[in-house]
Order: sequence, then C-alpha cells, then structure tokens
Amino acid sequence: MSLKSIFIAPSANFWPAAASALLASCRAGEDGMRDFSHWRVILPTFAHAQLLKAALSAQLGGTFLPPQFFTLSGLLMTMPPLPNVLPASERLMRLYAELRQHGWLKKLFTARRNTDLLPLAQTLLALSDELTQAMLPSLHGGGDAEDGAAEQRWQQALEQLSPDARKLLSDETQLVWSIWKSQLDADDAIAARFSQMLQLAESSAQPLIWISSVAPEPLEQAFLDAYARRQQVLTITLDWRAHALSPIYALAWPEMVEAADGAEQMPPATDYALATELALCAAQNVEDEAVQGAQMVIDWLQAGKTSLAIVAQDRVVARRIRALLERAQIHVADETGWKLSTTRAASAISAWFDVVTARGETTALLDFLKSPFVLKAAASDLLHSGQDEQDSIANKSALVMKIELLLRRANVLGEWRAVTSALSAAPAEQKTVALLAQQAGLFSGRKNLRDWIATTAAALDALGMSAALNADSAGQQILQLLQNIAPPGNDFSALFSFPEWRALVNLQLDDTSFISAINDRRVVMLPLNGARLRSFDAVLMVGADADHLPSQPQETLFFANTVRRELGLATRESRQRQQLRDVAELLALNPLVVLSWQAYKDGEPNPVSPWIQRLQLTLARTGAAALPELRAAIAVQSLQPRPSRMPAPAAAQLTPARLTASAYNSFIACPYQFFARRMLGLASLDELSDLPEKRDYGGWLHEILETYHESLRDQPLPPSQREALLTAISKKLFDAVISKNAAALGYYARWQKVIAPYVAWANQHEAEGWRFVFGEQAYEKLLPLAERDLTLHGRIDRIDENDAGERAVLDYKTNNLLALNKKLKDHEDHQLAFYGLLSDRPVASAHYVALETTKDKVGDVSAPDYDQAQGALATQIRINVEAIAGGVGLPANGVAAVCQYCDVRGLCRKGAW
Repeated sequence: MSLKSIFIAPSANFWPAAASALLASCRAGEDGMRDFSHWRVILPTFAHAQLLKAALSAQLGGTFLPPQFFTLSGLLMTMPPLPNVLPASERLMRLYAELRQHGWLKKLFTARRNTDLLPLAQTLLALSDELTQAMLPSLHGGGDAEDGAAEQRWQQALEQLSPDARKLLSDETQLVWSIWKSQLDADDAIAARFSQMLQLAESSAQPLIWISSVAPEPLEQAFLDAYARRQQVLTITLDWRAHALSPIYALAWPEMVEAADGAEQMPPATDYALATELALCAAQNVEDEAVQGAQMVIDWLQAGKTSLAIVAQDRVVARRIRALLERAQIHVADETGWKLSTTRAASAISAWFDVVTARGETTALLDFLKSPFVLKAAASDLLHSGQDEQDSIANKSALVMKIELLLRRANVLGEWRAVTSALSAAPAEQKTVALLAQQAGLFSGRKNLRDWIATTAAALDALGMSAALNADSAGQQILQLLQNIAPPGNDFSALFSFPEWRALVNLQLDDTSFISAINDRRVVMLPLNGARLRSFDAVLMVGADADHLPSQPQETLFFANTVRRELGLATRESRQRQQLRDVAELLALNPLVVLSWQAYKDGEPNPVSPWIQRLQLTLARTGAAALPELRAAIAVQSLQPRPSRMPAPAAAQLTPARLTASAYNSFIACPYQFFARRMLGLASLDELSDLPEKRDYGGWLHEILETYHESLRDQPLPPSQREALLTAISKKLFDAVISKNAAALGYYARWQKVIAPYVAWANQHEAEGWRFVFGEQAYEKLLPLAERDLTLHGRIDRIDENDAGERAVLDYKTNNLLALNKKLKDHEDHQLAFYGLLSDRPVASAHYVALETTKDKVGDVSAPDYDQAQGALATQIRINVEAIAGGVGLPANGVAAVCQYCDVRGLCRKGAW
C-alpha cells in the first residue's frame, strides 16, 4: 500500500479542492461512482465534516453515500477500552505522593508545604507527556537499543546547555528523566492511546484520508505509516510553500514559508494587493475596544451576515464584548469556554471548602449559606418549607438573614461552638449550623481518594446541594469530575489530608473548561487555532497588539529552546511559526477581517502586533494600498438633563405608632434619615470585628453599675468598702469577657481608672440625699395626638429618689464632662426630656453621668429648665408626628457632622445635588 500527500493552498477554496482530491482518490478512474462509504476520513473536528460534506454535495449533486467521517479520538473510541489506563488525576496524585516523601524537593523548589508540590507534579507530568509524544515512536520496539538511543538523544540535548547550566540543573535533569521513564508503561494514557492507534492500523480494512491544517505529530505520523503498510492512505494538508501563498504574505512573513525540496523559483509577483478585506481598529482603552467590537458585530448582523467569528486573543476584551452583545440580546456561542473554577457551581464547592478550612469562620459561613446551591433540597424541618419552590427560597432567605443578624449582633467571628451558641434563641437556625458543623467535622484526618470523594458527595447530599448542582450544566460537570478523580474499583490507597484533597480539586477545576450549550451559532467566539480551515462572513480579532500576538509562551524548568529543539519538542520559534500560519490562514480563508487592539495602555502607546507592522511596511514598499482604519459608528443618544434635588419623601401611611428617644433625635438631626431608618425600617448590618467597640464597652458598664447599685440598695455597705465591691463586680464581668476576647483588656484598664472617681462621686451624690431606686427599667407611655395616640417607649438607665420623694433620671455616658456640657448647650439632644415624658411619676431633674475622668474626677451634668423642656418636647413631638401624618415632606437636610456617619447616605445621595 502507499502513503500519498496532497497540499492545498490556504484559501477559501480549500474544501472544494479537498473534495476534488478525495473524489479523485476514491474513484480511481470510476467516474460514475457515488458510494464512498468504504473510505474513512479523519478530520480535526466534526465541524469540519459538515464543511467537507457540503463541498462533496456541491460537486456531486443528487444523492450519494459519503465516506465515514471521524476525528481520531472518535475513531479510537470505537475500539475496546484499555483497562489499566490511569485517570489523569490519579496519575497526578501517585506522582505527588512520591514527591512529598523527598525533603530535598521542597528545598529545591522552595515549597513551604506539601501542597506546593502539587503544581510541580502537574508540570513534571506535562513535560513527561511532551517527551512521550516526541520520542515514543522511536522507542516502540522496546528493546535495549531503543532505550539507549533515547538516553543518548537526551544527553545530546543537555549538551546544548553550558557546563555551568548543566551543573546547576543536574537535579532537575535527573528528576524529569526518571519521571519520564517511570511513566512509560501500560498505565500511561499517551502510551495506551498510541498502542490503540497501532492496533487500529494493524486491523485496518478500509482506505484512509487524513485532513488537517497542520502536519501530523510524531505519534500521528507513526500511526499513518503503520496504516499505510496495510491500506491506502492519503493526507491532505495546507501548502505553505512560497508559490502557494499570497505574494504579500510570503514577502511580509518569510519565516512561515515552507522550504521547498528543490530550488524553487517563484515568478515575480505583479499584484501585491490583499485578497481579503483587512482593516485595523485602534481603540483608546479596554471599554472602547469592547464597544467598537460589539457595534461591529451588530452592524454585520444588520447587514445580513449570518456567520461571524470573534477571535479572542485578549480574553478580557472578549468577555466584555460578549456581555455587551448579550445585553443587546445577541447570543455568543463561546467555543473557548472558561475555567470551570469560575462558574457559580464551582464557587459553591469552594465556599464549602472555605467553611471547612476556617472551622466555621462567620464570613465564610455566611458566604456559603447565601449560595443558591446550598439548602436547595434541605430537610423540611430546616426551612419550614411550603409546597412550592418560591416558598422554599423565601424561607431559606429568612433563615440565612436571621443567622446573619444574630451572629453580627453577638459579634461572633467564628468557631463552631461559638456560632451555635450564639444561635441558641433560634432553634431552626441553630440546627442548620449544627448540620454544617457535623458535616465539616467529617473532613478531618487522612483518607484515600475514593473516601474523599464519598465524604464530599455525602456532604453535598446532606447540605441539599446535589440536586441543585445536577440541575445546573456546570454543576453536572463538577459532580462528574469529582467521580472521575478515582473511578470505582480503584486500588490506589495512598492517604491525603483535606488541604491536599482541596488542592487537587481546585487544580482539576482550574484545568477543566466549561462550555455552555450552543444553540445559536451566528456569532462564534473561538481561539485563533479554533479558526483553522473554517470560513466566516466576517471575523473580528481582539487583542492584535504586541502583548497578545504572538502569544508569549513560558519556558518550564530547564527546558530552554535549545534543549527542546534537540529533543524534537515544540520550541518558541516553532510555536510562533504555527501561530503566524494561523493568522495567514485566517486572512486567506475569510473575506472580511478586522484586527482591533488598545492603542494606549496606562497612558502609554501600545503598538499593534509586529507581524501586522511588517505587513503594513511590506504593503508600503510594494506600492499596495495601506490597511484602512475602521471605527464603528455609535448611534448618538440625546438625554434630557434631570438635575438631582434634595429628596423630601412624604409617607403619611407610614406614620410611626411608636417612638423612642433615639428615633426622635434622628428625626431632629435629619428627617430623611428618620424616614429611611425608622419608617422604612432600613438598617445597616452590624460589622463583624475582632476588636470590641465602644457600644460593647458601654453595655458592660451598664451591667456592672446596675449590679453594683442593686447590691448596695439591698445590702448597704460603709463607704470605705464600696470601691472593693465595684472592683470585684468589674473583675468578674471583665474576666468572662476577656476569656472570649483578649482585646477587651484595654477597655478593662480604662474602666479601672474610673472606678475610684466614680465611687467618690456616687458617695457624694448619696450624701446630697439621693438614693438609687432601680436601673435598666423599660417604660411605655401614650401621648395623645389629634387623631391617634403615639406610644413613647424606651429603657431608662437609672432612677434616683430623695427624701422629699422627688425623682431624678440618670443616664450613663462614656464621655467626659466637657463633651456632655456641650451636648446639652447645643439643645439638639432630647434624650433626658424624653425620659421625663416616659416616667410613670413626675421627674424633677435629669442628669448625664460621665464615665470618663476629667482631672481624675467624674461627675454629672444636669438638664436646665427640665419641666419646661419636657412640655416643649411633648408639643414638638405632637406637631411633627401630626405633620408626618399630614403628608409633609421629610428632607435630607442633615448637617455634615450628621451625614459623616449616616447609614443611609447612599440613599439620599448627598453630594450629587
């Protein structure tokens, strides 16, 4: 039999020419033959099969039996599977398990922990696979001679390095060589695939046609040679010799031209014009490039074009174009896909691993619970679920919100026991978190891969995630990926910790692409090599600058270009040569191509790709027309200016029926703030902090002083013993607080300085005839209005009484006397007067008690004209609440000091008007 090759010039006529060559080879003189089903045709992808079939139909007309179309992978799938081939993930973990045993490797590659060796294992396997693909055909005999030849070739390649480099890289050299040799067995996927290819060739009973835009790889060439020994084989590839190329491309890019066997004499060209309509689009920035690209696609679709391609050299710009087009309701079929790790389903898995790693850290826990994949199919007693899905979603939202509010209110930063304890008042919420804690506890110790898979799958089931993942296309892929890490029946028993399991899963998610279902193929997004042998009505390439075209490959370990070249591996030059051929092929096969790039980056000029610059220079030297600049016309939109004004909403239907002192102070400070926070019920969530806040300090002091004064009231002590009592009470409370949060020690030290001055003030206050009656007392009182009653309510810190039966209101403040005096002189704080209205008995006076020292003393500040202040406040409240009920506007007129820390400033948008 024979192996023949046909070369076809890269042009839009490739598939008709390939069809003609196929028909000529199949018919072999039988011009009327219409049954070609006994021929096999191997193509790069099944999309190319449609193009070839269409070309055959155009030439034959009528009905005919086409050849059998396959991809090489598809053809190999028709053969019995090889039982011993290891999954890629198990192969990786086997190597990793070996590497982590060697401390010198961690030192050599500066690995701080075992999991840092996992990417190294992945890199070593990639290098091993490259070597296998290049050298396996020459080792196929399996004898000592072949092994010796391979080692000689290896040593010759290393000799390309300088002696100093060889000495420096001796450890890496030995590591890669030993790993590659260890991988050459029946378990290696590439070796097994090559064995299948040779079996297929040996059992071949049909002639074969091989069609590709690139020359066969060494393994593929060995397969074709073996196949040709039994059956006729015809290869059809692109012709990159000078005579087959457009003269302008051959002149501009001579490195892509294939050297002819003989001295090829190319006749001088007379026409250097481009056959393709090629234009450049220099954008100002990322957004401009994306907007221009999206508008061009829209214009092409409106012009009637039905097959468009976006070649994504710059993925950032390509993603933005896709978003803009989908906003315009134009679907983009993304053939490049994106990392599976960037999908929402993968983020849910990652969030769960974060919760396990952080042991219930509050932020990680809340992020996980808010995922739409979590508790999707939870037990009904957790969500109190109704009959439909909307009820379940609403119940889950309420459950998660309650968990968040309780944890933030308690300022619990994490740790399972503290979190569950903070939820003791909410049984359903506590049960939910307890379930998470129980599942997280299973992710401990060391397990083999099958056990880790089972543990993860069980957790996904228990947390109601499996059903949600199965309902999501990316989720389905993730669940299958987890199972494929170690298929059932696997005997790999090495044990791994949870960090190692997590690192493996993350690596697999990063290395796996997710491609969503493609229904509308009018606009296709693909990589440059994905456009091989395909024609479109128009093509937009984004990222045609020097940073992205040519792509910048990274060398790995000691595999410099000189070594790679000697070993027969792909080098930087060979990769760039192929990429340049891909560019030339793109231009040759498509009638309209636009190349866009960002002309400026970070304020600096960013030139177009040097390949395009050379093409421009060649066009200028040959007198051909220059490449035109193209910019899409963006439709102008006229917008009517609507100046922002201070908001002043009216909401009579939301007139409050209850009012506190702080709420009324909010109304006085800014009516809009009162509207948003008290009438609409909007409030910011408490911030989680590992440091106690001033409000925590105030709460502790209220508790200490209530206990102190109640103790003295019930069991009086002489003044000389009171400081010791207050000190003991303070120590007991702060010891409990500091055991949970050592940062409270600073507040304890601060309070210790106040204890003695406070006791002195309290004794003096008692000597003046006042005695403690009770503290922390809640009050409610009705205030009659014109058409309704308003309930005033609040909690008074302390009520004192003198021998005459007069009562005084005392309110503790963690401020000094100067600040409290200023507070009362400004006449903008109504808290003390409000407490007087609340009391069930007349109050003669009211005082702020300073819990900060001034010159080593504390004291109190009394409210002036207290009776008049109470009456005036009652009148103000009646007027203002009745005005709200009457529909008066509530303007955002707070002063800067109020707005500085206002939670609702983002609503009123002060600063925009």
